[in-house]
Amino acid sequence: MKYQSNAMGIYLIGGHVMQLQKQPYNDRRNEPPEHSVWWKKLSLAQKFSVGSLGKFGYELLFIRNDKGRSIAVLSNTTATVIITEDGEINSSPEIIIR
Repeated sequence: MKYQSNAMGIYLIGGHVMQLQKQPYNDRRNEPPEHSVWWKKLSLAQKFSVGSLGKFGYELLFIRNDKGRSIAVLSNTTATVIITEDGEINSSPEIIIR
């Protein structure tokens, strides 16, 4: 089988012409973190830390309550970090994400 493509996404496969349908891709990495549903639940210090980590591809996943204190959980393609209420970033958290 021969595969050929062009700029329009048209392929010749085994003598048949097929056109790929492009699906819309929602790349959330370019969205500001304040669009997250969790944003309003962060402390001011956490918002600053989340904003700075967003520049490195981290996304705010959720907020976990631990002994009455909120902990923001962020992730990118290779790592997970947590941010305490006072904005401290822990890049080696002992957290299990299910």
